[in-house]
Amino acid sequence: MPSTPSGLRIGITIGLHQEAETLWNNGIKQNAVFLAETLKGSCQVASVRLVNTTGVRITAALPWDQQRWPTVSFEDAKDSLDVLIELGGQISAEQTGYLKQRGTRLVSYCCGFEYVHAMESILFGRPLFGHDLFINQRYDDLWVIPQVAPISQHYFSTLRRKPATVVPFVWDPVFIEERSRAFPHAGRYQPRPGPRRLSVMEQNLDVVKFCLYPILIAEEAWRRRPDAIAYLHVTNALRLAQESKEFVALMNQLDIVRQHKASFLGVFETPAFLSEMTDAVISHQWQNALNYFYLEVCWQGYPLVHNAHLCADLGYYYEGNDVDAGCARLLEVFDSHDAQAGAYTARQRELIARYLPSNPAVVAAYEALLLRLMAAPLA
Repeated sequence: MPSTPSGLRIGITIGLHQEAETLWNNGIKQNAVFLAETLKGSCQVASVRLVNTTGVRITAALPWDQQRWPTVSFEDAKDSLDVLIELGGQISAEQTGYLKQRGTRLVSYCCGFEYVHAMESILFGRPLFGHDLFINQRYDDLWVIPQVAPISQHYFSTLRRKPATVVPFVWDPVFIEERSRAFPHAGRYQPRPGPRRLSVMEQNLDVVKFCLYPILIAEEAWRRRPDAIAYLHVTNALRLAQESKEFVALMNQLDIVRQHKASFLGVFETPAFLSEMTDAVISHQWQNALNYFYLEVCWQGYPLVHNAHLCADLGYYYEGNDVDAGCARLLEVFDSHDAQAGAYTARQRELIARYLPSNPAVVAAYEALLLRLMAAPLA
């Protein structure tokens, strides 16, 4: 097993761009922290550190507890690792060679939709990696989270010349609770009388998380029950409303827009927007059937109308692209959610427990992965 008798010394990469970089611009840094928390629960592991692969300094400005999740540069970590899990920051061929000559195992933790990103870059001229693409050929293992696997698992396996294993998804409410603590009721859902404020918060950066179907669900609900809806807020959509003639043309076909009951806003942090602006969230995904946003919404007790089949028991699920089914679930929220809001929140948290770093089954699954990793010959 490890080179140290007390257990494995593990690093997980991140790629910082600022000393005080927010946790809410994407899920990668949170992913690294949640994985670290999971691995810390294993008796096979002596230590876990976050390893920054960029030149950004590590300071107290980082938005997480560095006593709980120590964070160091690659230079400071490279001589004291048994395993480096490359998650949020890529190491170079030279850095890989250095680790390999020390006997360090290297794991690629695949949590992005890289096939989609590559496809969109090629088809639509979005710069991604240019001519200096480096695909590491010396990984000892590839770990792929479940929602990425259907469309990207074999893309990873072929290009990185190593079979990819689907691994447990992990999430922890530590950040949503910490950020929500200052809000009334700690940011949790509270029943309120009158028409509902609907929110759509898809990122609108690529095809996997796009706002159009949720808007259509809100439109159908407006046509059937306009008195039940106060407003529709669509975040991450200001650019679309300002720059896309096609988006504007489509929106102008909708009654909820024509009646001036919809707004297209910029970027917001999820905890604040939920607490201050939302009574129900409508979502839609394509090949992204499990993500932190769903868990954040449901953990805080907000009704989530969604089509993510990997967590169909959470929130109010509809299948595929069925707008009528999504509308029916939204009307169900209008009619019955508040009467059982407390029980709903408790049930969501009970279900989400399967993803927590403290879940023994999750820890055991990662222990088995580490055992297999250390037993195999060094790549």
